[in-house]
Amino acid sequence: MKFLKYLIIFLFFTNFSNVSFSKDPSALINEIVDEAAFVLSSEDPVESKIIKLNAIAERSVDINGIGMYTLGKYRKSINEEQKAKYQKLFRSYFLKSFSSRLVDYTNPKINVVSQKKINDKYTIVNSVLEATSKRPQVKIDWRIYTKNPDRPLIRDLIVEGLSLARTQKEEFNSIIQNNDGDINALFKTLEEFLIK
Repeated sequence: MKFLKYLIIFLFFTNFSNVSFSKDPSALINEIVDEAAFVLSSEDPVESKIIKLNAIAERSVDINGIGMYTLGKYRKSINEEQKAKYQKLFRSYFLKSFSSRLVDYTNPKINVVSQKKINDKYTIVNSVLEATSKRPQVKIDWRIYTKNPDRPLIRDLIVEGLSLARTQKEEFNSIIQNNDGDINALFKTLEEFLIK
């Protein structure tokens, strides 16, 4: 599950309080970084941090949108029951991956550099994860879904030119293809991850 392994390192987004979302994508990312750093650097118990991190993901990431994208061509061939099962599994998978790995990070330094409006639906926010003694500088482009300008959502991250959503899509499609197109093979993989 390479996509989420890297995604959780960089998805430091949104407020967990009742403060409203910024409508400007660059300002949104800045707010997200500040709020996530506050959670990650707090003295709260791990369980409390996980609850807050899950709330962060629920509010700021288009989990269903990412999930359906990662199914690729198979999203058109599954029935409604399978679709509902997949969405439930993917949401649980995403949240477990996100909170269990991100909770180990403290106060990452991410600086917004610029933004570019692609169309009415998407804006790309360019940022840089500052280098430390343990890791080099990393360029991160945030793909923000802005169809609803009052509630922008994260749809993808492009880390050093690599789309993490596309990487996850390729991994999921490989699992299905290697099992003769059987969507249940992906369900099993996700279920096994969730019971670990």
